[in-house]
Amino acid sequence: MTGPAPLSRLHALAAGTEPFALIARDGRTVEILTGDVVDVALLADIPLTDAGGTAREILALVPYRQVVERGFVCRDDDAPLRCLVVDEHVAVTRDEALTALPSEPVPFEDAGFDIADEEYADIVRRVISDEIGRGEGANFVIRRDFTARVTADERTAALTWFRALLEHERGAYWTFAVITPGLVAVGASPEAHVIAREGVVTMNPISGTFRHPAGGATAETLSEFLSSTKETEELFMVVDEELKMMSAVCSDGGRITGPHLKEMSRLTHTEYVLRGRSRLDPRDILRETMFAPTVTGSPMQNACAVIARHERGPRGYYSGVAALFTPSASQDGGATHDLDAPILIRTAYLSDGQLRVPVGATLVRHSDPDGEVGETHGKAAGVLGAIGAIARDVPVAQHPTADPDSPAVAERPSLADDPAVAELLASRNSRLAPFWMNPQENEVVGPFAGRRAVVVDAEDRFTTMLAHQLRHLGLEVDIAPWAEVTDAQIDDAELVVSGPGPGDPRDTSSARIRRMREVVGRRREAGTPLLAVCLSHQILADSLGLELAPLERPHQGLQKTVDLFGEQASIGFYNTFTARESDAARTGDVEIAADPVTGDVYALRGAGFASVQGHLESILSRDGMRTLERLVAQAFA
Repeated sequence: MTGPAPLSRLHALAAGTEPFALIARDGRTVEILTGDVVDVALLADIPLTDAGGTAREILALVPYRQVVERGFVCRDDDAPLRCLVVDEHVAVTRDEALTALPSEPVPFEDAGFDIADEEYADIVRRVISDEIGRGEGANFVIRRDFTARVTADERTAALTWFRALLEHERGAYWTFAVITPGLVAVGASPEAHVIAREGVVTMNPISGTFRHPAGGATAETLSEFLSSTKETEELFMVVDEELKMMSAVCSDGGRITGPHLKEMSRLTHTEYVLRGRSRLDPRDILRETMFAPTVTGSPMQNACAVIARHERGPRGYYSGVAALFTPSASQDGGATHDLDAPILIRTAYLSDGQLRVPVGATLVRHSDPDGEVGETHGKAAGVLGAIGAIARDVPVAQHPTADPDSPAVAERPSLADDPAVAELLASRNSRLAPFWMNPQENEVVGPFAGRRAVVVDAEDRFTTMLAHQLRHLGLEVDIAPWAEVTDAQIDDAELVVSGPGPGDPRDTSSARIRRMREVVGRRREAGTPLLAVCLSHQILADSLGLELAPLERPHQGLQKTVDLFGEQASIGFYNTFTARESDAARTGDVEIAADPVTGDVYALRGAGFASVQGHLESILSRDGMRTLERLVAQAFA
């Protein structure tokens, strides 16, 4: 419903006290959601039905602290999982909303970042050295907050900022304002974390950040950004991480399309779209995909620990999601809910007169500390410029061929239409694994049909992707976490795949490393089929007498073409440590595939076992499926 009645409702809400939300997601309308607020403890408690079992619409603000539901650590601030139980959902046109909403500037006091630029640069250096440099993961997102005092009425301030974002920000997935007692959130999120509609799950990893130069972005300046190795690999790494999630919730594992550009007022990002099919409850989908690696890091579990070590305080809702659950009919005729959940980034929070705009930079092995400082300024600028906390771009950056007098930001030509830009984007896919780019059949009769495998997870959900690929080779696969897998499971499995994980393979003080050593040792002693990947490959190499050592520069998200037993293979690597050849290992019946210059061991094989340093399941492993089949056959030999 649109028209005068909803517009009157918007006026009444602006002047009243009841909770409500405004959402703009199609570029033409603003949706108005009203209802009662309920705080719940767990995602499973989100009240999708009333006491009589009738489905209802819910808008939930999910804080970062919900990662505890997955057993991950966080600095707990008790931020509530807040649900707006919608009893009315209407809409007005965008133009009507702009006319009705307040526009007087909101003054700010004591504005600035809570962490100085120099201090943030030091944090970046420590994370690269102490975390990525020691094998704790491939990338991590560390945030800082822009803060200010606001003396204006909170409801008026929020609606003013929503209007400003609606008018001045470009390319947002959701522009929104959620106004509830004690918690006000206003943002323009560029990124849909997870969408579930009619059994199709979609994720939208966005990474790589191009800050528009003065005068706006051009095809030439954007092409330089698209040619950056650091920015390209940063995107590939987050796609890998979200494919882990897709493989956990989708029966067909997920398919990649893209890359695309996400063009905003001050920034341009690169993105892919992932789609797969799932019959899970949308709350379970949300739990299994908490939270986006673009705002946490990878591997996810260790990223949470790194965030807890290096961030100054709790995250609140930053990197959580706004989740809209809408009743719909399921494929079998029953009731279910569609899910639309953007990430809570580029968002301003207002509570007790304190404004907070959290922003973070993705830190990888190539990161330049000063560049990451600039990235946080750039990400904050879109929101801060729109709401008037810093100088606003005038006019909003636009394509050089656009009409400078055009008021319609959304209609300005897209740089993605430039032939040189389109070619650079398309060229990225030539590096990627076709397995994840092409449609996948659900019913597969592979070369190992009828055989069973147990994949032991060492706290890296690459195992979900690996299991999916093994199923395409015909195997029946179970995944067992390292702390739960039993000796009986290890002994009874036809094939044990000992998986990857973070950390130093030499660290026997770690219970996880000790257990993975037991898994590898038990299968080797029994002489039963074993495939060891990454961390477990290093553990196997150590048991065979090879030296383990840290790399001079970590291979996190690195693609290399290597010789694996006489066959060239393009493989993705995520390792900080490596095994190196030794004469001792060559005295046994072990074949070693190693770099002829450095001696770094890429793969091992012998009677009943095979191992690989790279991640054959990664999108960076163009020859991953072929190589995986070869190594599984060797393990069974």
